[in-house]
Amino acid sequence: MPGTHQYYVVRDFLPRGSGIVTRRPLVLQLINSNVEYAEFLHQRGKKYPDFDQVRKEIEDETDRVTGSNKGISNVPINLRVYSPNVLNLTLIDLPGMTKVPVGDQPADIENLIRSMLLQFITKENCLILAVSSANQDLATSDALKLAKEVDPEGKNHISHP
Repeated sequence: MPGTHQYYVVRDFLPRGSGIVTRRPLVLQLINSNVEYAEFLHQRGKKYPDFDQVRKEIEDETDRVTGSNKGISNVPINLRVYSPNVLNLTLIDLPGMTKVPVGDQPADIENLIRSMLLQFITKENCLILAVSSANQDLATSDALKLAKEVDPEGKNHISHP
């Protein structure tokens, strides 16, 4: 069909692991471009064509601000990904809800993360993607519960197992 374009992300660069992996908001700007690379705002001008290095820099920058023992911060990491395979779009990856502190996390970790999430998801132009584990009962999903609190009519959120 003329004028139809397929856009897709073919890079795996978000940190992975068990427990709380996203410990700072990651503001990810996808920018349609003829070349493919990433650039962090805290390192303006330094281009990352290797997306394994992008993952490492996200991890290192997280540790610089939060420490390496599971601390959290609401100070975002800003990353731009330039690629011919994306639409111009901004996404924000936020920490998941947690109730039990681990490592250097404060006793009120649940309230701190909830406050951080609300700082971002209450914006009028925000679309909330509430991600839950496929083996979790959606009726007990903290992400979906918070999305419904902010958006009771379900106009701005999508739940995904």
